[in-house]
Parts: sequence; C-alpha cells; structure tokens
Amino acid sequence: VALQLTLVNQKPPALQGDRGYSRKGPEPGNASYYYSLTRIAAEGTVTVRGQTFAVTGLAWMDHEFSTSALGPEQVGWDWFSIQLDDQTELMVFQLRRADGSVDAFSSGTLIAVDSATRTLGPADFTITPAGEWRSPRSGGIYPAAWTVAVPSAELTLEVTPLLADQEMDISYRYWEGAVRVEGVRGDLAVSGYGYVELTGYAQSMQGEF
Repeated sequence: VALQLTLVNQKPPALQGDRGYSRKGPEPGNASYYYSLTRIAAEGTVTVRGQTFAVTGLAWMDHEFSTSALGPEQVGWDWFSIQLDDQTELMVFQLRRADGSVDAFSSGTLIAVDSATRTLGPADFTITPAGEWRSPRSGGIYPAAWTVAVPSAELTLEVTPLLADQEMDISYRYWEGAVRVEGVRGDLAVSGYGYVELTGYAQSMQGEF
C-alpha cells in the first residue's frame, strides 16, 4: 500500500481550548497545547497491490502535545472530529471517569464557515453511544454508533463507523477510525465524515499518559 497526497489548507488553525491550551483536569500538567487544521484539500494517489487510484477529498490534522493529560480518576476518552458539508467543523471530546461519569473537563470547538471558533464546555454538548462492537482480539467492547448533539447550535448528528473493526494495537489498544455523519442543523439536513478515537475500553489509559 502506498499513499501520495498534495495537501492544501483551506482554513487557518483552530486553537482548541483557551487559545490553544486544552485542560484535561485540575492538576498542574493535566493539559495539552492543541491546534487543528480542520479543512485541508487533498489530492493524489493510493496504490494497492500495484494498482494506482486517483483520489481527492478532505483531510484534518491535529497537533497536540503535552507532558501528561489524564487525571487520577480518568480512564479514557471519546474524541470526535467532524467535517460537515455546510463547510463547518466540530471537535468534541468527553473524558470518562472510573465511576462511569463524564469528567467536567470535557470540551469541544465549533468552527464556522468563516473560521470563527466557539469553545464548548461539557454542558454544551452530549455524546450518546448506541450498540456495541466487541473486538475479537482484545475482547474490548466499544460503542457501535453515537448521537452527538450541540443544542445551542441546533445541531444533532448520527455518527456511524465506516468499518466496525478499526481497533489499533500499538503500545496500547484503542479504537480510531473513519465515520459517516448524518443529521440536522435546525431545519436543514447536514452530512459529512470524520474520525473517532476511543481509549480506555480495552484497557485503562492510566499510566499511558
């Protein structure tokens, strides 16, 4: 498999959190510096088993760096980056606690057509899982779909994986993969694509970050 793409950024960097400082907990160091390039035009080729295909599409780049991230009661996160066909984007994440609750340091950002950003706190959005998929390798049980809602933006999205098995097995096991999005913004239908990252389902992330 080979990939060759030319990438051209369509929007300026979106600074996540407080001007690029994304807190993940109350303790010093439970934070990251984080920015996103949310709409990048991509054009090039993909080669599979010697056959080359011309491709075009959209890419998203996250750059996040930190010394540590998770607090002592946090076991993982559900992270969504979504590109909608109305030229807006959404990033939201919820940090999951050991008792099953959602941590107060969950956060998100809405990126408008004109690239203006709006920071979302944990009370501004909901992520509701539906169904489950069990990994045949790790035994980890992951959500199989989600409803993501931002009531103040009249935005409700149904998110489904393009492929159920997108589990990653590197230094730790987690799920990260492409998703399809269908929904509404007010009275208007919207659709798009994105990716979802799920950690802490096959193993706790404590000690990893």
